[in-house]
Amino acid sequence: MESVHDAVVKEIGGKEQPLSQYQGKVLLIVNTASKCGFTPQFKDLEALYQEYKDKDFEILGFPSNQFQNQEPLEGEQLSEFCELNYGVTFKMFDKIDVKGESADPLFQYLSNKDLNGQVNSTPKWNFHKYLVNKEGKVVDYFYTFTNPNSGKVRKAIDKLLAE
Repeated sequence: MESVHDAVVKEIGGKEQPLSQYQGKVLLIVNTASKCGFTPQFKDLEALYQEYKDKDFEILGFPSNQFQNQEPLEGEQLSEFCELNYGVTFKMFDKIDVKGESADPLFQYLSNKDLNGQVNSTPKWNFHKYLVNKEGKVVDYFYTFTNPNSGKVRKAIDKLLAE
C-alpha cells in the first residue's frame, strides 16, 4: 500500500469501497466504539465534520470491538446508534480489527512507520485518530484523550487544508 487511497474497506452492509474516492481530501480516520467512556466524542467529531466538510475534509469512522468488547453492535445497528444518539453524518464503516495480527490492512498501514513512512502508533484504545493529507499519506495521530475539537487537532487540519 503506497497510501490510504490504495485501501479498500467495507461499508456497513458489506459493500466494498475504495478509499481512492477520497483523493484530494484531508481525512481524519478514527476507530470507534458505542459503549466506551469516550463515545461522546462522536458529538465532537460530528461538530468538527460540520465545520470542515465543505473544505475538502472527511471523517471516516471504523468501529472496533478490540478494547474490552466495547463495540457489541453489528451492521445497521452501528449507524443507527451513531445517527440517533449523536447525529453522526460522517461516514461510518463496518466493524474491523485495528490492532494485532488480525488488523485490517488500512490500520496496519496507518499504525506502522515501516509501511507509511511517518507514523508509528497503534491504537491503544477506542477513538485513536489518524490525520491523512490530500495525497493519502499519514501525517499525524492523536491519542484517545485528545478531543477532536481541540486546538491541536484543528490547527493540524487547517495546516493540511492550506497546502
